[in-house]
Amino acid sequence: MSPLNAPATLTTTPTATPTTGPTTGISTDTSRLKSKDNLDKAGEKFEAVFTGMMLKSMRQAKLADPLFDSKAIDTFTDMQDGLVAKSMAEHTPLGIGKAMTDFLAKSQSDLNEPTAGSPP
Repeated sequence: MSPLNAPATLTTTPTATPTTGPTTGISTDTSRLKSKDNLDKAGEKFEAVFTGMMLKSMRQAKLADPLFDSKAIDTFTDMQDGLVAKSMAEHTPLGIGKAMTDFLAKSQSDLNEPTAGSPP
């Protein structure tokens, strides 16, 4: 029998046990939640998403008809707004990301380090 006419066989290789739930696909590994750096990064990303949504909402409130209107301009405007939102979150944040991370840090005792001037 030639290799072209040979029946197809499936071989399986053993894989590591996944850390996701059986049907949800959501990770059950919560070790990354214990890091202050990860919480700060999440706050910064939240700030960027919030700012991006705000910019998008402002763009939708058109006060006049644009001079040049096309899908390409809309695409590039969305990309530009995403970069502006990310830059704003990194350099001049509105504060909503910091408020969120402060709120979430209160619920995690290992992230709350006592400062020099605060009572224990």
